[in-house]
Amino acid sequence: MSTEIKVPVLPESVSDATIATWHKKPGDAVKRDENLVDLETDKVVLEVPSPVDGVLKEIKFEEGATVTSQQLIAIVEAGAAAAASAPAAEAAPAAAKTEAAPAAGAQPVTPKADAPKAPAANDQLPPGARFAANTQGVDASQVEGTGRKGAVTKEDIVNYAKNGGVGSAAGARPEERVPMTRMRARIAERLMQSKNSIAMLTSFNEVNLGKVMAMRKELGESFEKANGVKLGFMSFFAKAAANALQRHPIVNASVDGNDVIYHGYADISIAVSTDKGLVTPVLRNVERLGFADIEKAIGDYAKKARDGKLALEDLQGGTFTITNGGTFGSLMSTPIVNPPQSAILGMHAIKERAIVENGQVVAAPMMYIALSYDHRIIDGKDAVLFLVDIKNQLENPHRMLLGM
Repeated sequence: MSTEIKVPVLPESVSDATIATWHKKPGDAVKRDENLVDLETDKVVLEVPSPVDGVLKEIKFEEGATVTSQQLIAIVEAGAAAAASAPAAEAAPAAAKTEAAPAAGAQPVTPKADAPKAPAANDQLPPGARFAANTQGVDASQVEGTGRKGAVTKEDIVNYAKNGGVGSAAGARPEERVPMTRMRARIAERLMQSKNSIAMLTSFNEVNLGKVMAMRKELGESFEKANGVKLGFMSFFAKAAANALQRHPIVNASVDGNDVIYHGYADISIAVSTDKGLVTPVLRNVERLGFADIEKAIGDYAKKARDGKLALEDLQGGTFTITNGGTFGSLMSTPIVNPPQSAILGMHAIKERAIVENGQVVAAPMMYIALSYDHRIIDGKDAVLFLVDIKNQLENPHRMLLGM
């Protein structure tokens, strides 16, 4: 029995999706709940699992095609056994292609019955390089990559084939042109929107994290045993920010036309870097959460982000953002506000520096912190007082535990 595979129902804010990666080819055996294809939207990558055991009989659209909600994208023959060879399974009747009309701009797949089976290594390549490898009959595992982190590019494949299988020509200057992913394009669009629509300004301060580090050293092991999660730095910053947002509500507000909306809760977006770009899952009601709750939620989101399993609802509705450039070694930066939010806190690398304490020069673990904010509603005084509030809490972490 044939089972239709359709695009999941997309949220109202998402009009369409792009087919990013097919994980199965026509003729491949599939298991129930096994991911068939990744669909990329402006915000997240959605997985489309098979609802049944069987064989992938036909795919309707190539990678890169644009599809809409509930559109037919593949056929799985339920209960069927895998074909003896992929080429035989790929030879689908041309009439079957008329079952679903492609979306505007999408290109239906037209498999070739006599196409040779591509080496398994080619399945891991980007679309352009994979097409070149399969067309040239090149096994990508034999090619030395010159792309980012040693990735094999389309140019590497072409040069390898041109030189009789000996890699790139001497003195080659390879280039590869690939389309920007939807997520990357959306990030660029929002950054430009922020730059062009917000009167953005950044204020800086520095924090001595000696007491936070001492507390983590003293209580970290007990905390992990009691809660099953490590005590990190982000929970201190998230909690300090939530407390400060309650005391400085204008920093937690947003602009809607000529209105200012004040939020009586701290839904804090935590910036997480992924291979596809920066995402900002939201911790809800941080003002009510304990340190263990925050650490567990951050850990869950980080795993979801790495596995590409963040849902749209995980990314929507934040009132304030924290980003940590220090993870990559940044000493100082001016983070960009994430509209419609009005402010973002930037963390940076911890460096031991000489400071004056009680009249003595001592070494201390210092971090620069930055607050970028929408100057249309947040005055410089409010921004500075907010940063000083964060600084005071982190330099006296026991005050956070007492709600001070």
